Amino acid sequence: MSRLLAALAALALAGCVASPLPASGRIVPLNHLPALAGDYFPLHSRSNGHLYHIYVRLPEGYAAEPSRRYPIVYLLDGDSLFPVVGANHIFLTIDDKIPEAIVVGIAYGSFAKPINRRHIDFMPPGPEESGTAAFHRFLEAELLPAVEGRYRADPTKRILFGQSRAGAMILYSAFTRPDLFWARIASNPSWVPGREIFYGAPAPASRKDLQLFVALGTQEYPDRRVAAAEWFRYWRARNPPWKLTRIDIEGGTHSADAANAYRAALRRLFGFSTTK
Repeated sequence: MSRLLAALAALALAGCVASPLPASGRIVPLNHLPALAGDYFPLHSRSNGHLYHIYVRLPEGYAAEPSRRYPIVYLLDGDSLFPVVGANHIFLTIDDKIPEAIVVGIAYGSFAKPINRRHIDFMPPGPEESGTAAFHRFLEAELLPAVEGRYRADPTKRILFGQSRAGAMILYSAFTRPDLFWARIASNPSWVPGREIFYGAPAPASRKDLQLFVALGTQEYPDRRVAAAEWFRYWRARNPPWKLTRIDIEGGTHSADAANAYRAALRRLFGFSTTK
């Protein structure tokens, strides 16, 4: 039995898997889906006491090149984004010549509260309950060491991606711990709460190659596009510790274009080439 199958079976027996088994009662491991083949492990956070399900998509040829290290992408909202964005990465390597990467999905195991905590983990300090500080401690002190101790990641090429409320978490991370990730991609981020942070002074950074991409659908909610335009005007007149890039996704809506935002940002980050 594969390590992935064993882990999933153990979680199901322990009652940790929120969704029921298929009608057949069988658990089908993801390594029968080669675009997502890799690994899985549960991780119980000491920072906030919550259980996270960590899915890892390993690059094509990973086993054949035991000395190679890869860029690593961490996907917030892994419940929905890992199957979509993680699987799509292989096509970016084919058509856009984006480097292969380890792709990590951070999942809750359910869309339902209280198992799903995105309304807490990705909520910057404000009038509602905020868990961003604890979640970011989990990322830095628990998840990154657990993942990068298992797989051959290049820690200088870490990328963090988030959509909507998770996009606000991307901004929070950029302002509070800029050196932790080489590049961050916020797709249609929420802008409130968080104004005090997003318009405040970012923490100092020692790296000079940091990048922050903010992708906006042209059909994003109008009030959010107005808020984004105001924020860009503010920061383009200043000197943040990261290179700030705005990307407009033509025809993009709030939720349906996360994969397009991911692709557009990685093309900018790595330099799109059609060279065969």
